[in-house]
Amino acid sequence: MTSATADQVQSSQKAAVPASLWSAHLKLLAFASLAILAMFWRDGADMVRTWWAISTYNHCLLIVPILYWLVQQRREELAKLTPEIWWPGLFWTGTAAFGWLLGEAAGVSFARHLGLLMMLQGAVVTLLGPTVARGLIFPLGFSFFLVPFGEEFVPFLQMVTAKLSMVFLGWADIPAFIDGIFISTPTAYFEVAEACSGIKFLIAMFAYGALVSNVCFQSWNRRILFMIAAVIVPILANGVRAFGTIYIAHHTSLDFAVGFDHIFYGWFFFAFVLVLLMAIGWPFYDRKIDDPMIDGDALARRQSIPSGSQHPMKIMAAMAAVILTPVLWISVLAAQESTVPDRIALPKVAGWERVDYQPLYPWEPRFDGASHQLLGRYRNLSTGMEVDLSIAVYNRQEDGREIVGYGQGAHVPETEWSRNRVLEAPEGAAAIELIAPGPVVRDVVSFYRIGGKLTGSGSMVKLETLKSKLLGGPQQAVAVLISSETKREASPRISIDAFLADLGPVDKLADAMAGLR
Repeated sequence: MTSATADQVQSSQKAAVPASLWSAHLKLLAFASLAILAMFWRDGADMVRTWWAISTYNHCLLIVPILYWLVQQRREELAKLTPEIWWPGLFWTGTAAFGWLLGEAAGVSFARHLGLLMMLQGAVVTLLGPTVARGLIFPLGFSFFLVPFGEEFVPFLQMVTAKLSMVFLGWADIPAFIDGIFISTPTAYFEVAEACSGIKFLIAMFAYGALVSNVCFQSWNRRILFMIAAVIVPILANGVRAFGTIYIAHHTSLDFAVGFDHIFYGWFFFAFVLVLLMAIGWPFYDRKIDDPMIDGDALARRQSIPSGSQHPMKIMAAMAAVILTPVLWISVLAAQESTVPDRIALPKVAGWERVDYQPLYPWEPRFDGASHQLLGRYRNLSTGMEVDLSIAVYNRQEDGREIVGYGQGAHVPETEWSRNRVLEAPEGAAAIELIAPGPVVRDVVSFYRIGGKLTGSGSMVKLETLKSKLLGGPQQAVAVLISSETKREASPRISIDAFLADLGPVDKLADAMAGLR
């Protein structure tokens, strides 16, 4: 028998995988997946709710059927492989469970969602084996787009869009002045709002680029170049969109420009950029339409057929133990006592008096689920300067009751206030400039007290929350926000600095509010 003939026989033997074996492993996978989804139903429901309710992530609704299609593309080749129990897959599952634990402890939904997805991936690897997992490597990787992410890039993209608009306005010879994310022209005053940052466009195009790179390209160099284009093109296109709105307003009217933006720059513009990206990549497609997505024969030849009993019940029990351990750990620690005073009051500050809160433009920080929240105005007895003090106290943080997070704190996205820039802050604080119609400018200095630390960093707050929940310790958290508002031509920071000097140590104030002294 020739070598070629032997290889053909071996390939034929590899392809003849009993359907009953696949059926048994798929049943195990279905049971494990349903058990994981049932155990973490809250996180799964939260992901689906995010896909449906937040337009930035509407494209995730398409990812699930696309994943099904990707698996179907590989079905015939996968049938040539032998599914097997693979114990090392538990390391991936364990890593995912630990990531979920960190997210649950720190109140980071991204980590919880990612942990849930990776646990499902771990079930695939553990119950179908490494060879089948290699055949499913792209669908498994593409499934990461099910995890909502990207909101943290919104401020950066707002700045990029504003600066690109200024470049294009210069080329069009339209005089303009930029202040953070605000652009002034002889026609009007424009804001690159969060909705205009282009984040939803960028995330959707990035996912689309990954799909096209796998389906239409075989060369890794071409795939990488196409992915780079999938990032650069939507960012540039969003800059053109913002510029176009300002350009039209300059030559017609603001109302006409806004109406045109709503009609033209919706799905039509998205479709145009999509076609543009496809046109860029079309001449370089190197995968034929009838080419298989994976080489099942090659994977089968490299696969070592498992011998003996694989003990499926033992692996299922081990997987359950790996997943349940962090859930039980966090449940035990969540039962710890954490109390705050029944009532709190704004402090008296030497040289300042309490006055009625009458802002130039309505403003109130958001702290959903706070045990106590106060907001009051102080006036300096000598200079007449006015400052607002807001305090929020949490006895403990949990899902829906985080002291920091999107929409929490000084900037509430659903209001007319816009976050314009990050300012220099005192030690242990963060400072931002907000702008409302008028324009009215409000500088806000934010302090957070948790785990004995005073910080202005949201990341540090999450880290201290994580430590206190995982290792035990005081769960109380306090936010102290000091702000002042003024018309555009004045600086509110002088008032804040004067108030801080008379207020005294912020950490002692926060501890008193939380009942920790």
